[in-house]
Amino acid sequence: MSARRSAAQRFLELKAELQRLELFCKGTVLVRRMKCGQPSCPCHTDPSKRHGPYWEWTYKAAAKTVNVRLSPEAGPLYRAASLQYRRLKSLLNRLEKSSRAALAKSAREAEASAVLTAPNRLAANLS
Repeated sequence: MSARRSAAQRFLELKAELQRLELFCKGTVLVRRMKCGQPSCPCHTDPSKRHGPYWEWTYKAAAKTVNVRLSPEAGPLYRAASLQYRRLKSLLNRLEKSSRAALAKSAREAEASAVLTAPNRLAANLS
C-alpha cells in the first residue's frame, strides 16, 4: 500500500508543480546575426560584423514552420516561455507515468479485494 501512496503522493506533487508554471509557448527562440543584401558590406566577409542581434521565434503550425521576428524587449519573454513549454512537456510525461503507476496499483488492490470477498459472497448465497 505504501507504493500506491508513494505514486499517488508523487502525482499530487507533480500536479501542484503544474500549477506553478508561467506563460508558455511552443517553439524555439534564437538570437541571430544576419548578412545584408549589399555585397560590399563587411558582414559578408567577417562574421563578427554581421547585423543584429535579431530575436526570432520559430514554431510549427498546421505542418508549416512559422518564423516571427521579435523585438529586443519581447525576445527574452518568448525565450522564457519556450523554456516553460519544455518544462510543461517534461512534467506531463512524469505526471502520466506517476498516474499510470498509481492506477495499476489501485487496480491490483481492487482485484485482490474482489478475490478475497468472492468466497464470502458465495458462502452467503449458499446459506
